[in-house]
Amino acid sequence: MSHQVVTFGEYMMRLATPGHERFAQAHHLDITFGGGEANVATSLALCGVDSAFVTRLPDNDWGTRAINNLRGHGVDTRHIARGGRRIGVYFLESGAGLRASRVIYDRADSAICDLAEGEINWDAVFDGVTWFHWTGITPALSAKAAAVTKVACEAAKRAGCTVSVDLNYRKNLWTKAEAQAAMTELMPYVDVCIANEEDAESVFAIKGADVETGEIDRVRYIDVARQLTEKFGFDKVAITLRESISASRNGWSAMLYTDDDAVFSKRYDLDIVDRVGGGDSFAAGLIYGQLHGFDPQRSIEWAVAASALKHTIPGDANLVGVEEIARLASGDASGRVQR
Repeated sequence: MSHQVVTFGEYMMRLATPGHERFAQAHHLDITFGGGEANVATSLALCGVDSAFVTRLPDNDWGTRAINNLRGHGVDTRHIARGGRRIGVYFLESGAGLRASRVIYDRADSAICDLAEGEINWDAVFDGVTWFHWTGITPALSAKAAAVTKVACEAAKRAGCTVSVDLNYRKNLWTKAEAQAAMTELMPYVDVCIANEEDAESVFAIKGADVETGEIDRVRYIDVARQLTEKFGFDKVAITLRESISASRNGWSAMLYTDDDAVFSKRYDLDIVDRVGGGDSFAAGLIYGQLHGFDPQRSIEWAVAASALKHTIPGDANLVGVEEIARLASGDASGRVQR
């Protein structure tokens, strides 16, 4: 069964140092492309979901190459607007061990920042669509991008779409006060909220309860989800639980809260190749499970398994399909050669 998903946000050129080289020592940079919402659309397309991505890209060779990259993964690009002077860029230095990864943004005045409200026919975009996904990164880019995000949400609800958001607070793009003001205005359109504990506190000043019990973390995360649900009326809240042991090793799990009940996934010990896009692959896995009628436990296991696999893949995109995710979600984490 095919379900159409639309995502909206910025698509950027990624310039990464080779291997784990530092910016100060690299003599060349590897070019790929990525962006939170585009990563979700790509993951879903590779799992057989009819997915479209909406953005604005310059009408030049880099804009065309970015679009062709999306098309190569099966993403529908017909609603991408062309205009503006430049594509957003981010530079990545991959950390290792005790040295953290570093990102430098060069996205000011990128094409999407000047997107006009009437430049995209949102009613046409959402014709026959089931699900709309966006992140808190998009309204943080500019006042115009925030206004268009609201227009898109309004059109999605008119079309009867389920709307999901990943809070994705980025301190380099806006302040906590700016985020709270803008995001609070957009939450009435949202059905499914994806976050981590830090995002909930940064964007909405929501903190988990301090308790004295052997289940401290679980109780605190449930309390964050409960507060978000009570404040905004979400149908579901998913919270990712990342334990940062080092830049190379993380513990990874998640929780899904719905109908005043919470389920937790199994925990994975990750040996990280590239953690960029890990949250986006989780969002895509959660959306996939919801579209296919998975119960809460299966949904969260699927989302976490999909994301665990992404951490093993260089680049922003989660280049895996349904069979690989299903194998890991079912408990096969052996890494044995498949032949």
